[in-house]
Amino acid sequence: MKILQVGASGTVGRAVSAALRERKHDVIEAHRGSAEYPVDITDPESIRALVDAVGEVDAVDAVVSTAGTTPYGPWDDLDRTAWQAGLNSKLLGQVELVRQATRIVRTGGSFTLISGILAREPIRTGSIAAAVNGALEAWVVASAGELWGRFRINTVSPTVLTESAEKYADAFPGYPTVDGAVVGQTYVRSVESMETGQVYRI
Repeated sequence: MKILQVGASGTVGRAVSAALRERKHDVIEAHRGSAEYPVDITDPESIRALVDAVGEVDAVDAVVSTAGTTPYGPWDDLDRTAWQAGLNSKLLGQVELVRQATRIVRTGGSFTLISGILAREPIRTGSIAAAVNGALEAWVVASAGELWGRFRINTVSPTVLTESAEKYADAFPGYPTVDGAVVGQTYVRSVESMETGQVYRI
């Protein structure tokens, strides 16, 4: 399959790219620092430019996203600006990616997004991430019905990556971790299966 991957440069992104390539998929990697396919998912025009650039070459069979960030901080310090930053990136950025990329995904193709454990197991300083992840998961489930017969859509909702466990140990004390390879295989499942409307909690 030909797959557009957005957010391919981070820890999760590299694991997902490796898993897809191992399955012999043709992966088009897009991220902020890419020379060929740069994208800023907080900017709808940047997403449009990416979709246009990819579409000029060929249609794709799937779009996968490992992109999006949310601010963290004490509840009282997270003002409207912080909230807007989280919404614009991980939530609205991925929503906009799906909306625009329907132009270049073949009928029967799929979208796989990324949410996270905070949708169901919040931590201190993570109220924005909890809300954004929860909203994204609800949107994916709702969208699956409306896209039925045209596209499939799922989201991967991982806990802390094993590869990043030391970095986030204080924020996620005692949380089980998941290997990046497992996250990658979950994306493979979403891309290659017939499932839709799924939240893969791993």
